[in-house]
Order: sequence, then C-alpha cells, then structure tokens
Amino acid sequence: MTIDMSQFYEVFFDEAEELLAEAERLLLGINIANPDNEELNAIFRAAHSIKGGAATFGFMDMTEITHVLENLLDKIRKHEMALTAEHVDAFLAAKDVLKMELDGHRLATEVDEEQVADVKMMLKQLSEAGAVSTPVVAPVATAPTPQPAEPIVKDSIETAMPDGMSCFNIVMPDITEKDVENLQEELGLLGDATVSKQADGRFVISLTTDSSQDDIVSICSFIVDPDDLVITLKSDAPVVSAPPAEEVKSGVATAVETQVDTSTKVLVQEEVGYGLFEEEGKEKQEEGYGFFAPFQPHPDAVKANLIGDDTALTLANSGTTSAQLATAVKTEVAASTASQEADRRNAGRREADKAPASAEASSIRVGVEKVDQLINLVGELVITQAMIEQRISMLDPVHNEALINSVGQLTRNTRDLQESVMSIRMMPMDFVFSRFPRMVRDLAAKLNKKVDFVTVGATTELDKGLIERIVDPLTHLVRNSVDHGIEIPENRRKAGKSESGTLTLSAAHKGGSIVIEVTDDGAGLNRDRILAKAQSNGLPVSENMTDGEVFSLIFAPGFSTAEVVTDVSGRGVGMDVVKRNITAMGGSVEIRSALGFGTTISIALPLTLAILDGMSVSLGDSVYVIPLNLIVETLQPRAEDIKTVTGEGRMVHVRGEYLPIIALHSLFNHKTDITDPTQGVLVLLESDGKKSALFVDRLVGQQQVVIKSLETNFKKIPGVSGATIMGDGSVALILDVAALIQMGQTTNYITGAASFSNQNNQHMQSNA
Repeated sequence: MTIDMSQFYEVFFDEAEELLAEAERLLLGINIANPDNEELNAIFRAAHSIKGGAATFGFMDMTEITHVLENLLDKIRKHEMALTAEHVDAFLAAKDVLKMELDGHRLATEVDEEQVADVKMMLKQLSEAGAVSTPVVAPVATAPTPQPAEPIVKDSIETAMPDGMSCFNIVMPDITEKDVENLQEELGLLGDATVSKQADGRFVISLTTDSSQDDIVSICSFIVDPDDLVITLKSDAPVVSAPPAEEVKSGVATAVETQVDTSTKVLVQEEVGYGLFEEEGKEKQEEGYGFFAPFQPHPDAVKANLIGDDTALTLANSGTTSAQLATAVKTEVAASTASQEADRRNAGRREADKAPASAEASSIRVGVEKVDQLINLVGELVITQAMIEQRISMLDPVHNEALINSVGQLTRNTRDLQESVMSIRMMPMDFVFSRFPRMVRDLAAKLNKKVDFVTVGATTELDKGLIERIVDPLTHLVRNSVDHGIEIPENRRKAGKSESGTLTLSAAHKGGSIVIEVTDDGAGLNRDRILAKAQSNGLPVSENMTDGEVFSLIFAPGFSTAEVVTDVSGRGVGMDVVKRNITAMGGSVEIRSALGFGTTISIALPLTLAILDGMSVSLGDSVYVIPLNLIVETLQPRAEDIKTVTGEGRMVHVRGEYLPIIALHSLFNHKTDITDPTQGVLVLLESDGKKSALFVDRLVGQQQVVIKSLETNFKKIPGVSGATIMGDGSVALILDVAALIQMGQTTNYITGAASFSNQNNQHMQSNA
C-alpha cells in the first residue's frame, strides 16, 4: 500500500518556514569574532532538518542546496574554518533561495534558477577555500600483545586517537546497500565513515568523530529505527591520563576477577563504553560485544563469578598474565573515561532536546478559517445572551430572583468565553518584528550606513487580522527611518553622535489599544523645510500651525522633501497610503520629532476588529454606538457655555477650550425632538489629535458589541464604520469618529450639516 505524501506537505512547509526564520534570527545575532557553538549547531540542525524533510517529499532542488550549505556549516562548527562576514552573507543568501524554492513548491511561484546556481556556486567556493584538513586515524583492530607490567604506572598512556575524538561501530539492521550509502554520506558530515560487512550480512559503519551518540542517532533515524541500532565504542578510545599507581593496583585486582577463559566459560561482566550505550537514566548490561543476549547480574553482587562455579577468582587461579591484566586495565580505563566524557557532553544536549518536544506537544496547528468560525459563533452567543438579559430586565426581580442570578452567571461565563476565544486570534508582535532585522541590515549596507536595530515589547499581542495589515505600513516607516532619518557615519561624527544610528521598534498596551512606535536617533524633521515644501505644493499652511500639524503634512499625497529620488524612497508615494491603511483599521498616527535628535512615529490600534467596547447613544428612535476609546468625556452644557461663531456654527466652551459642536441629527438628517444642545448631551470625541463635541439626545449605556461589516452586507455609508445587533434584536450603526470630525469641519457644524445629508440623499436618488 502506498502512502500519499502530499497530505503532509503543509506540515513540512510550515516547519521549514519556522526553521528558516529561526536560522535567519541566529545568523543576524551571531558574534562573528567569537561564535557560540550552540548557535552554530542550531543553524546546522535547521539546515539538516530541512534537507531531510525535502528529500522525504522529493523536493530535490531544496535538498541539493541544503547539502552544500550544511557541508560549509559543518566545517565552521567543527572549527575547521573561521566564521567570517562573507559566510554570514552567503548563509542569508541561501536562506532567501530556500524560501524562494519553498514558495515555488507551495504557491507555484517562479524560481530564479540563475540565482539558485549563483548561491550554490558561492557556497561551494567558500567551502573549498580556507578549509583545514583534520587528521583522522583509521581504527585498526589488533590483538593485545604481551607487555611488561611496569608501563601501566606511567603518568600518561599513549594513544593514537586525537583528543576529543571517538571511534564508533554502528551495526545496522537489515537495510539495502542504497540506504547504507546514504547513511555513510550523511555520517561523513560528522567525521570519517567507512563501511564493512559482518558474517551475518549486516553492515557496520565505523565512524571517527568528535560528535556524540545523539548526533549519530539523529542522522540514522531518517532511515532506520533508532531502537534497531547497535552503537559500540571501539576499545582504542582516547585516554588522556592514567590513574595513580594505587588505583591501578586496585584496578588490576578487580580486572583479575573479571578475566575468563573464553574457551570454557562465559564471563558475566559489566562492559563500560564498548557495549550498547546507556539509555537515559539507565545502564545497559551487555555481553558478547552486541552479538549475544544481554545478561543482568544481581544488583547485590560484589564481584563477577564464573557461571556454574562458586570459587572466587584470584590472581593465583585466574591463569591470566600480568601483561594481559595491564591491557585489560588500559582498555577499561579508556572506555570509562570516554563514556564519562560522552555523558558530560550529552547531558546539556539531552535537556536542550527535551524542551522543543514538550513545546511542540503543547500546541496544535489549526486553520484560520476554523478559528474565525468559532469567533463568529461566540459573537452570536454574545448577542443571544444580550437578548436574554433584555428580556430578564422586564421581569419582577423578587419573584424571579433565581432566574436573574442564573442569567447573571451566564453573562459572566459568556464574557470569559468570549475573551478566551478572542485570545486565540491574538499573535505576538514578534511575528511582525522578526522580518525587519534582515531588511534593516541589507538596507543599511546598501546606503553605506551603520544601524543598530532594537525591538521592545515583541511579546505584546495583537489580533491576527491587524497584524497582517500592519506589516506594509510598518515596512514603509522603517525604510523611511533608515533612508531619511539616520545619517551617514560621516555626518553623525560631525554632529557629535556615534557612527551607528539606532532604530527602535516597540509595542505596548495602552488602555484598550496597542501603541506601536518607530523611533530613530537621526536628523529629525525640519519644520521650515516641510512648510516651504507644503506651500510650493499648494497646501494650506500657516506659521501658527503646531509642530504636530506641520509634521502631519508629510502624510499628504505626493509630499516628499527628499532631494534625491532613490529606489528606496523619495517619490512622495507611500506615506499617504500608510495613514489611510492605519485609519481603515480604526487606528491613528502621531509624529514627534526634534531637529538633530530624531523622530518617533506612533501608531495606535484597537486590539481587535471583531469586538468593540462602545457607548450606546440615542437619536430619536434610533441607537448609535460610539467607540469607547475615542470618547474623552460626556456633559450636558449650560446655555452660557454655547457660543455662536459667524460662518462657523456653534462652539462649546470646556475648561478654557472651544470645541465645535457637530449635531448628529443634522448631519444624518435624522428626525428628533431635541434640537437644543442644553436639552441633550454632548459627547467629547478625539481622533487624530482633533477634538469635537457630538450632540445626541441621551446616553443609553456602555456595552461590548460584535462588529458586523455594513459595507459587505449593504454599502459604504459616510460617517459609519459598521453595525451591530442589540439585545432587543434591532440593528445599531457604529459611528466612524474620524470621518464625523472631518465631515463636520468641511461644512457648517449646525446649519451646513443638513446640506451634506441632502447631497447624500440626492446622490442616492440619482443612483436609483
């Protein structure tokens, strides 16, 4: 039966993207002068995992380039070659090529074969240049020769194996020659690998390496079951020094007790080092070098005895010469030392390997459409719960106390459920931030600038829908900061700054919003230059404008103060799109800058577009919802606080500040009995740094509502951002505060607003 591997493609694609992102992060943060071994190993493992997965699914183009890549990485991590900036650039280029090939398989996009060939050739040239050959001693199996007993008490024992190197025998299960060839090639990345064949037909790979057993198992596991492997350490393992003479004598006595005449007896002994390696937390007892069944001695046994003989072994009755004892001690000490060294090296790796496994086991991959469906259902549940509350409020609380308490509990549980489900769509800002270090690095190199990129608050969470839409605006802002904000090193030195500029990308929760800031310590914005450019473009400006108003001019379409147009920026295209996109997400943009010190562009966004905390207000027989985060305060004005400005409409005086009044009933041509602001309520609103007072009949109450798209289900209406279903089943429109303030400024706040609604009505009638 054949297995359709295509069903696992998506899992491989997701994991490969994660591995590529992690490798890029490590490469961008690595210390070239003194690279961390664990980081080098992690980059190597990422390349090797991608290679193994690509080979499994038949993506041979990815397999070929990762093979060349890991060859170079292997030499660097073994310190056969020093890491250089050229290597890092090559690795990043290889990452780009792998991502392009991955997208080619996943999305059927075009792959630039010329770029692939160039990167592959570059990796091969770097791998061949500057390589230092490592001497490898081939293992030679020789029978021990009689030697005088005296040499065993020397200070050191001679060995032909280099320090840190071990020679392993890897006995394979019943596999094909093709699989053996593949394993030999893969294990050859760890050291010198040779293949031989046993009498029973099983293949044995002899590997001389400084790697651990875990590394060998991880490579072999791609083809064979790790449980079927028999890995033994050769008896000529490296030994650095011999124990003191007293310990040697004691070891001789112990070794005597474990010697046997193999022609007549089978020795039951505990092999150290050259049997099967220990499982974690257990010690395996092995006899016969892997060819015979293991035998477990009794735990209380003090010394090994001959099977079937109660006579204890001594030096006198063992029949073993002193020379043979010396050889046995040397072998046992060598194997023990190698085993302890392997345990020491593997201890940290085993703990490190456990963490990803537990992390992977604690998460699952779920399609976004399933999450969206769940959120929609919970939204409907919230609406239903609000309807129940509406009905319950009409009942007698004395006779229906139990029912009212139960509904109150249902309300609390529904709110908790809603918050939990909404948190599923929340993603850390690191998902966005992680793509900028590489971009800043490449852009700075292209512009001959030195830029240190810093991120703050990468764990701050935002709705997935907003995260996907904020990427493009942030990309444009970051590119502008590197291109226009941060100066070249020469100019920074003249200004008394360090040659390296700092670009900071931060995110933090503030109230019910998330604030994302792009900050640079560059030249800052030039107020006079912006005003002059705005005048030349025909924009209405004045010297009395605040800094914030002047700086906001850069968001005007086609506005740019750049003297030179480059392929990075300078055409005046993009900043207006940035603001439009952020405003469409219900957010706002603010600019703070100091000439010579730098600029900060602050973006405030709602945490989610699915749920809204709002204030319900009534206007005649209808109810409207105002986003709560845009409300400054509400008040009922006195007659003396209302002022009329000729040609501008009415203003309200609030604590020394005059704010324009926008009558909602006039703006929407809505019938109501309350037309005097002193008889109604003024809701003070603030958006994009502009304040206005919205005149409504009365406040209904604060509540959380589920946002429904009005444009999708009906059409776009000026001043309205969406709709929601109230507890009584009626539909309430959600007001677009920024649009209302803009509409109020372009017409007379009271008398002229009606003309807007009449124009809107005429437009709808003409369409009809």
